[in-house]
Amino acid sequence: MSGGPAMGPVQLAALHDRCFVTPRPWTAAEFDGLLSAPGCVLLTAAGSFLLGRVAGGEAELLTLAVAPEARCAGLGRALVGSFLEQCKAQGAEAAFLEVASDNAPALALYRRTGWAAVGRRPRYYAPGIDAVVMRHGLGPAA
Repeated sequence: MSGGPAMGPVQLAALHDRCFVTPRPWTAAEFDGLLSAPGCVLLTAAGSFLLGRVAGGEAELLTLAVAPEARCAGLGRALVGSFLEQCKAQGAEAAFLEVASDNAPALALYRRTGWAAVGRRPRYYAPGIDAVVMRHGLGPAA
């Protein structure tokens, strides 16, 4: 997956803008800051990307974007699978993510790829949408 098309902060922000209303799309400056942070994991495929990070035995899936015209082709599932493999290889024992509670396609994808809801953050996203916190075990005690 990391062998996908090269995407810099501007391209990532443009695709993110096409994919998100809630949470709000991220800016090129925000992507630039995340990409330069230690432990950053960027995976790309045609019309899609996943951005996460690994630190201190834990991983976090920060965002996953698949262009509307590229959805339902398995790209998201493949990116999530590659991310989990990379995190495990880097020593992470668990991965976490937050997803808008009204994002049924994303919730279904994450459940299909082994994530489980472990918490909820009320009104985390504007305009008052809850975040579902999900976990995926990676280590021996997963």
